[in-house]
Amino acid sequence: MLELRDVSAGYGEGDVVRGVSLTLAANETLCIIGPNGCGKTTLLKAIANLLPFRGDILLHGKPLRSMNPQAIARSVALLSQSSGVYFSYSVEETVMMGRYAHRTGLWGQPSRQDREVVERCLAAVDLLPEKSREISRLSGGQLQRVFLARTLAQDPEIILLDEPTNHLDFKYQAELIHYLRRWRKQEGRSVIGVLHDVNLALSLADRVMLMREGQAVALGPTAETLTRSALRQVFQADVAGYMLDTLRRWEEVAE
Repeated sequence: MLELRDVSAGYGEGDVVRGVSLTLAANETLCIIGPNGCGKTTLLKAIANLLPFRGDILLHGKPLRSMNPQAIARSVALLSQSSGVYFSYSVEETVMMGRYAHRTGLWGQPSRQDREVVERCLAAVDLLPEKSREISRLSGGQLQRVFLARTLAQDPEIILLDEPTNHLDFKYQAELIHYLRRWRKQEGRSVIGVLHDVNLALSLADRVMLMREGQAVALGPTAETLTRSALRQVFQADVAGYMLDTLRRWEEVAE
């Protein structure tokens, strides 16, 4: 479905990502893990064609550079950490923006199908009762769920998630993971997620890629790749030891 061949990308003063190659199959979730500044977000932006890159990115065998933005948007959607609010649209209007790639003509009006998709996505993130509220009046967690619903409304084949659980409390983190699993089971759906939370990667990912200093240092099935030594190499800390110690403390907590 998606293939990267020796991809490098940056912001004008040298490459942040260097020589990354990977493939993503249909119905697969790949999580990218690494310390801050290692190039995870830059790589997602390159895959979404939002940054210039060297190397090749192929979508169904077709070079991303040869595709127009609307065609890319029908296949790939990015939920970033920095989704901004510039106008006080309603929740429903904001989520409806995710349907632009499916419109015909510049001034095409939302169809009945568009409205049904938006309502379904709002229900999925538990915001249907809030659809008429202005987004400027929402909490950070509610706003993140609005942007997730907008991404889902785009109905892409591949969702790119950049720290999707930021600002979400535990209930909605768990529901997000549940919904992504269900969404992925639809024919041909895949996810690439950038995560800091190794526990989330363990519960969500089929494969993981570990990054450090702009390069992929490991890529493979989750259980084989998230080893104690690999995590120590990437984070320069005993991540697995810390999590095991935390688990022991939880086991001591009375119900």
